[in-house]
Amino acid sequence: MKNMSLKEIAAACGGTYHGDPALLSKEASSVAIDSRKVQKDTLFVAIKGARVDGHSFIPQVMDQGAICSLSEQDLGDVTYPYIQVASCTEALKDLAEHYRRSLDIKVVGISGSVGKTSTKEMIASVLSEKYCVLKTEGNFNNEIGLPLTVFNLRKEHEVAVLEMGISHFGDMEPLAKIARPDVCVITNIGYAHLENLGTRDGILKEKTSMFDFMNPDGTVILNGDDDKLRGYTSERGIQPVYFGLDPACPFHAEQIQKMGLKGTVATFVTPSSSFSAHVSIPGDHMISNALAGVAVGYALGMKDEEIIRGIEKLVPIAGRNNLIEAEHYTIIDDCYNANPASMKSSLDVLAFADTRTVAILGDMGELGADEKKMHAEVGSYAVKKGISLLICIGTLSAEMANAARTASEASSDSDTKTLVYHFDTKEAFYRQMDQLLKEQDTVLVKASHFMEFPEIVKRLQVQ
Repeated sequence: MKNMSLKEIAAACGGTYHGDPALLSKEASSVAIDSRKVQKDTLFVAIKGARVDGHSFIPQVMDQGAICSLSEQDLGDVTYPYIQVASCTEALKDLAEHYRRSLDIKVVGISGSVGKTSTKEMIASVLSEKYCVLKTEGNFNNEIGLPLTVFNLRKEHEVAVLEMGISHFGDMEPLAKIARPDVCVITNIGYAHLENLGTRDGILKEKTSMFDFMNPDGTVILNGDDDKLRGYTSERGIQPVYFGLDPACPFHAEQIQKMGLKGTVATFVTPSSSFSAHVSIPGDHMISNALAGVAVGYALGMKDEEIIRGIEKLVPIAGRNNLIEAEHYTIIDDCYNANPASMKSSLDVLAFADTRTVAILGDMGELGADEKKMHAEVGSYAVKKGISLLICIGTLSAEMANAARTASEASSDSDTKTLVYHFDTKEAFYRQMDQLLKEQDTVLVKASHFMEFPEIVKRLQVQ
C-alpha cells in the first residue's frame, strides 16, 4: 500500500512506534481488524469490541506474518513491532483519511434514509462500464466499515463508490473526512433513525454535512422527488443536480412500462439526450436509482451507451429485492433492513405478482416516538395494495396487524380482503407456516436487521 510505511502510519495516527527502527520504512500490504484476515505484512488494528478484544489476538497475528499491530496497551518487552495509540478506532479513521488523501481517485459518496445500498449497486454497475470501480461491500458503511473499504483501494482502481450510513448527530463528519467525495449523492430524507436525530430536518442537516468535506469543484446529486431535498440550498453555494420521476428534474424518466416482477422499461431523459433501458429489478424506486446512476455517469463523463449497459447489467443482491424461484414459492428476499418507506416500496413490488401475494413483515427499529403509528401505516398500506395474506411478526408488528385488520374489515369488497395474522416470534409462525402458505405463492420477507429474517428465507427455500 503506497504511503503506508510504518513510519507514515505512526505519524498519521499520532502513535508511538515500538520495535526495530530498521522496519520503519516497510510498507503494510493491507489493513485488518479480523485476525482471520491477516496475511503477510498486514497491519492489524486491535479493536476492542463488546464481546471480543482484538488485543488478545496480537501475538497470534504477528506469528501469522503481520507487519505490525496497533495497540491501545503498552505491550512491554515483545519481539515484534507495534504502534501504541490512544484509541484504535480513532487511529483506524485517521489512517483511512491519510491513505485516501494519497490516492488520485474519484470518489462517489452516497447517503440517504432509504435505498443507499441499492443506489450504490446501480451506480457501481453503471460506472464499471468505463472505470475500474471499488464499491462498499455489505454493510461496511460506518466508522469501521468505511475505513476498511478505503484500505481495499489499489492503484488499478479509478473510482470508489462509498456508502455512508449515519444514525446519530456527528456520525457523518468522520466518514466525509475519510471519503472526501468528488460526487455526493443523497437518495432521500426519510424516517430512519428519528429516535436519535429527532426530525427529518435533523436528518437533512446531518446527511448534508457530507458536503463540508467534498471536492469544492465536485458535484452534488439529489433526489428531486424528495420534499426536503427539492430546492435545497447549500451554505457553500453548491448548485445541486436533481434526478427524479418529476419531469422538472434535469434527469427524469418517461414512458415507464412495468413488467411485473421482471422489472421496468423506461425512457431516461438527460439534459442533452434520451434513451431507453430495462431495469431488471422491479419497483419505482429502482427507476429512481437508475436515474441517480445516469446523473453520476454524466458527472464522470460517460456516454449514453455505456450507461445503458451498466443499468441493464445490474443484478439483485441477497436481502435487497432479491427474487428467488424456490420449489414451492417465489420469494422476494428484502430482509436486510426496513423502515416505513422501504416497507411500502417492497409492498409495491409484491403487488406486481400475478399469483397470491403474501407479505411476511417484522418490526422496524429506531423510529422514535411515532413507531407504533408508523407500523400501523404499513399495515393499512398492505391492505390498500391488495396483499392477499399479511403475516406480522414481533412486538411492534402487532400495531401493523391491528391496523391491517381494521382496514380490511372496512373494505367493501369481500373478495379482496387481506387475511391478517400476528405472531410474537418467528418460532410461533413456523408452527403454522405450512397451513398459511400455499403452493406458488409470491412471498415478500422484510424486517429490520435485528429481527434476523434471513432465517425465514432459508426456511421457505427448503419447504
